[in-house]
Amino acid sequence: MALTTLKTLKKRAEFLRVRGGPRWATPTLVVEMRLRPETKGDTMDPRIGFTVSKKVGNAVVRNRVRRRLRVAVGALGPAQMRLGCDYVVIARARAADCAYQDLKAELEQALQRVHQPETRGRRSPKPR
Repeated sequence: MALTTLKTLKKRAEFLRVRGGPRWATPTLVVEMRLRPETKGDTMDPRIGFTVSKKVGNAVVRNRVRRRLRVAVGALGPAQMRLGCDYVVIARARAADCAYQDLKAELEQALQRVHQPETRGRRSPKPR
């Protein structure tokens, strides 16, 4: 079962707020997650933002990678993303040449790992 509508992050402040939360990196992408503070009238559906920098390629390549990431996120089951959380998916250069099935598998793995409690040996985020 796939997510019906994809709620996205739009503003830079929303992307920056997610930065301090748990993150997991794979060779093709990085996933960051942060629990969203409750606001009046807000649905608790998960929201996701995509970042594809110029390191990935030219505009055509970046747009293709962004579209592939949207489709991969849309194909996820509802249990893989938590209600009330914001996610940011950052594409790496290998995402441009990666097969779709590999990209989707790494996205699923990264989402699973950001939901796990922090393990020993990882540095805690710097207080702001």
